[in-house]
Order: sequence, then structure tokens, then C-alpha cells
Amino acid sequence: MIYDLIIIGGGPAGSAAAVYAARKRLNTLLITPEFGGQSVVSEKIYNWIGSVSIGGAELAENLKKHVNANAKDSDSTDSTLEVKEGIKVNNISKNGENFKIKTNREEELETKTILITTGSNRRKLEAKNADRLEHKGLTYCASCDGPLFSGADVAVIGGGNAAFESASQLLAYCNSVTLINRSDTFRADEITVEKVLKNPKMKVLKNVEILEIRGEKFVEGIVYQEKETGLEKELNVSGIFVEIGQIPNTDFVKDLVTLDKIGKIEIDPWTGATETPGIWAAGDCTNILYHQNNIAVGDAVRALEDIYLAINTK
Repeated sequence: MIYDLIIIGGGPAGSAAAVYAARKRLNTLLITPEFGGQSVVSEKIYNWIGSVSIGGAELAENLKKHVNANAKDSDSTDSTLEVKEGIKVNNISKNGENFKIKTNREEELETKTILITTGSNRRKLEAKNADRLEHKGLTYCASCDGPLFSGADVAVIGGGNAAFESASQLLAYCNSVTLINRSDTFRADEITVEKVLKNPKMKVLKNVEILEIRGEKFVEGIVYQEKETGLEKELNVSGIFVEIGQIPNTDFVKDLVTLDKIGKIEIDPWTGATETPGIWAAGDCTNILYHQNNIAVGDAVRALEDIYLAINTK
């Protein structure tokens, strides 16, 4: 059997594409280890359009229900969508004009086109208690969790554009924001740095190493060491936002599509197409400028529209 399309990934992007593909009657297979993407671990999400607030697990379940409602084993008996959950893709290779996909279950699947929506993982903070207090004051998404810390003193860890953009968002409702950077220089754009640091509620700690996150049931502070003096100090905060980079889940396709220097798939922002004919990508695994659930959904729908045209009209 040769599919029209195989979608790899079951986060917001992959789920949206699967629903659209089913409605367009493309012979489609969705492969995913699990539904939900990065947000599955979020206690509450406040910027998912259509829901005032929703838990990450509930969002994942809703995505799964929406996809399965359009799949072959649903009431839609004429559906052309098939879903394989709990499966990972190990390898993709060319097979004439088509592609051959091998999974961790030793399956070999063939398809005319591919949409990659495998997302990325946040680079974790390596400090004592960081893992224990994750989602208990230590978080990786200012857009999702920032409003929970209204009026609080918080810290942002990182020195790139993402860190400064998160700090800018948090300044709107937090009492103070302290940006902590391990070196004495920032990687963010100079204009961005200058603008954010002008805010009187903004503080900076440079050239420090984070040793420990303090707190029993919830974050209470940060223990850090000044690299120049060797002195250990404490910063009292009730929220910590980690922005030290993302690791895109793209290793399985690195020999088939063009990746940027950090491993994100390079796409045409108009269509989601990669430089490899027949392969599209959307969401956090791509090199687009911003990464959010709502953006990933829109990008995936745009890519799906282009895939449909490529199969049926081009």
C-alpha cells in the first residue's frame, strides 16, 4: 500500500494536519509516539485559543479525540485517515519518486509525501533540585505559565533572544524579573537587550553559574556562584523560566532534508516545503521565527493545503 501522505508527530501541528487531511480524503497515516507534544506536561495553558485555560494532559487528550474522530475506526466509515500511536520513525529513505519509512516496530511504509511535525525538546537546566521542582515554579514557557506569577519576583535563565523575549513578556505582570546569564556577554540582538534592560523592574546577573534551585514544595530561590570571585549567593524568587535553547527532534531525517546549525528543518515559510521535493515540515522542528502551539497549528494547515495541491494539481 502506498499512502498519499504520512504525518510524523502528534502534537498540535500533526493533529491539525491529520484532521485536514482526513477532510480532504487524502490517504493518510499519522505516526506518533504520543499525542500532545511539549505541552503535555504543562499544568495549565492559558493561550490555547478557544480555551480560557486547559491542562496539558487534557489538551493532548482533546487532540487525540479530534484526530480519532476523523480516522477509519471512527463513525466516519469513509475516512481515509489511519493512526498509529506509540510508534517512532527510525529512518526515511527515497524509493523512486516515493519515500520508504522504517519504524521502531520493523515496519516498512511507503508514501508519496511526508509532513514532519516532530517538534523539539527544551534543553533542561542542570542544577540541584531543578528536576524535582520542574512545573512547581520552574518552567520552560513564559507565554504558557507567565500569568501564574503576576506580582511575583521571577528569574529568566539564558542570554539569547528567547530569554529576553520571555523577560519582556514577564515584565508586563511580574514585580521584578532577573535575567541570569552564565557568561558576561549576551547572544541576543543588541536592540532587544537595550530595550528590555531599560525597564526599571529588570535586573541582570552575568557570568554566574547556577548551583541549586531552593524550595521544598515550590520554588523559593536560586543559589548561584559568581565565576570571578567564587562567592556563592542566593536570589529569592518564586518563579524560574528557563530559556537555554531547544533540541529539535530531527535526527532521523538529517540525511534527507536541510537542517540549520542547531538541527531545525529549513522550510519555505509560504508553504512549509523543504528543499527535498515531497517533504514538508511544520511546528517547533522547523526554522521559523516563533514557536507556539497556535502557530504550529496554522503552519501545519498551510503545509497540508500545499501538500494537497502538490498531489492533485501540480
